[in-house]
Amino acid sequence: MTVGASAGAPAVPTIPGIDEALQARVVDAMEAVAARLSEVVDHEDPFIAEASGHLAAAGGKRFRPLLTVLASEVGGGWNEQVVDAAVGVELTHLASLYHDDVMDEADLRRGVTSANARYGNSTAILVGDLLFGTASSVVAGLGAEAVRIQADTFVRLCAGQIRDDRQAALGAEAAVLAGDADDDGAVAAYLQILADKTGALIATAARYGAMFGGCDEATVRALTAFGEKLGVVFQLADDLLDVSSDTSGKPAGADLREGKATLPVLYARTSTDPADARLVELTRRPVEGADELEEALRLLRAHPAMDQARRHTSRLADEARALLDEVGDGPAVEALRSLVDGVAERSV
Repeated sequence: MTVGASAGAPAVPTIPGIDEALQARVVDAMEAVAARLSEVVDHEDPFIAEASGHLAAAGGKRFRPLLTVLASEVGGGWNEQVVDAAVGVELTHLASLYHDDVMDEADLRRGVTSANARYGNSTAILVGDLLFGTASSVVAGLGAEAVRIQADTFVRLCAGQIRDDRQAALGAEAAVLAGDADDDGAVAAYLQILADKTGALIATAARYGAMFGGCDEATVRALTAFGEKLGVVFQLADDLLDVSSDTSGKPAGADLREGKATLPVLYARTSTDPADARLVELTRRPVEGADELEEALRLLRAHPAMDQARRHTSRLADEARALLDEVGDGPAVEALRSLVDGVAERSV
């Protein structure tokens, strides 16, 4: 076997107030995840090994594996099964990024050249497929129930992405599909897209950790629900950051360029103030050119819709924390509460 691109050093964020003994276990677990990830993305063909490891080597937050590890620590703690579950979730996430970048025609991902820009669209799609297959192979070692969960998660992820892509492709007509005639309906439809395309995989990350960490069924259910809610908060924070600053190595305003109706855009569209007419017009379609993008960002950043979206994100973060009340107390639960804080505060 040839050695492919390194999967990168484990990204272990410092969680404020985390128990020192727990932090040490998390570091050990994330190192094991990084080693296993590097092992499974390797390939006997040097080019495939390089392309498969391209985004893994760029680093990233490793948020999903971290959640798997923390959820396992609510029970008996991490083990080899937890590590494989975390790797399966991260591989699924990485595979989706290869496909996302092709659809978005992205040039950058995680601060490096995107796989589609480096290797071409066809190779990027095929490598994404290869990584999905690798994820399934890793998860298969965890048993039939884990395979079923992986399959269900994959279906939801793809369905959410299809609806999200369709929304952007249809531009102004998407307002009708999303229920724009009914503001609450539009927001509910958008949040369901986020629950599927982002929340489902993060829910599975928490579910796997709880399952293979030996938690009881009630705890597994509570942590699964927590993970999905956290995933929606995570994506809403990313959406706000896409307006307010550069994020994930990609230029600000990517969603506006694609014509996506994110939460702040949906709120801005409800304005009947004539002074907001230009902003509403810009957010009804993909913005074109650097000047239009700069104008749209300037108007949206100054609009009350941003604070409205932040408040909504904060409410969902509170709901995620409340789900942890069903789990009990302990260092791992406190770390999960702090994780919610860290995710939500990214949007402030």
